[in-house]
Amino acid sequence: MRMDKLLNHLMSLVPSPRGYWLLFFVSVFQLGLSPAKAQNYPSKSVKIVVPSAPGGGTDIVGRLLAQSFTKAFNQSFFVENKPGAGNLIGIEAVANAPADGYTLLFVPSTLVLNPILYKKVNYDPIKDFSPISLAATAPNIFIVNPNLPVSNMKEWIATAKKESNKLSYASAGIGTSPHMSMELLNYMAGIQTLHIPYKGTVPAVTDLLGGQVNAMFSNALTALPHVQSGKLRALAVSGTKRLDLLPDVPTVIESGLANYVSLQWYGLVAPSGTPQVIIQAIYTEMLKAIQTKELREKIASEGAEPIGSSPNEFATHIKTEYQKWSAVAKRAGIEPQ
Repeated sequence: MRMDKLLNHLMSLVPSPRGYWLLFFVSVFQLGLSPAKAQNYPSKSVKIVVPSAPGGGTDIVGRLLAQSFTKAFNQSFFVENKPGAGNLIGIEAVANAPADGYTLLFVPSTLVLNPILYKKVNYDPIKDFSPISLAATAPNIFIVNPNLPVSNMKEWIATAKKESNKLSYASAGIGTSPHMSMELLNYMAGIQTLHIPYKGTVPAVTDLLGGQVNAMFSNALTALPHVQSGKLRALAVSGTKRLDLLPDVPTVIESGLANYVSLQWYGLVAPSGTPQVIIQAIYTEMLKAIQTKELREKIASEGAEPIGSSPNEFATHIKTEYQKWSAVAKRAGIEPQ
């Protein structure tokens, strides 16, 4: 019987004297095991599931952390990519994994977006995971095909108001951060544009380059090379400040939409019920990794900002994000598919 279930059973015996004594001894026994679990962890390889294809922002940061953990714990931490269905396949696999610390999930903000946008989601972003740490946040960059006669966000909005649903935008899939960034923009600007979802960022950008779609929000890692080469035009950044890598590109807020903020984020979680002593051990090493110059510079080069929040802070962040995007979806009239 799992320890938490045994304790619940024993609680039913209280207030009998026998119940008090049993609860006392089992609690002491459980506390006595905790240090041993921490000292023995990990005793075998640890799998970090990344619910997207190799090469994206989540995958890159996840692999950097895996390398750091491998050195810190003197045990192999490796990334396993499980892409598909808007990250659902990988996320659900970890939600159903044993809560023993040997299967972790390095996940983007789709963790909270999927339950808002899909009817059939077999996990709860708050109840089914034990947060470890928010690794980084990153703004999206609003990019357009340079053949489109708009040079800033105000012109994009003005054009969209004149020609409702004629301007199209791509995304890496329904429920991804780029998709929701655009839905928030549409709602706050009072415009309607045509959403063309793709199975990933690469095919979306390919069609944007080819002119099959007009625009999209994209992470900096993907957008920067095309912006710098002049193949795509950057109109705005979705965060609260400009990117050091694109100092001449204003934020959406600077472009006239006060309070607009849409950030992608990446964080590490474990299946719900993973012992807290293991959560704390991983968090401690994750914080050390994120504070190193090498990892901070690498994360910054991706257009992201390293964070390293505590498990409790990350839990609050997940709840806040879920509430925010639930409200956006409701106000924008987005029905779960």
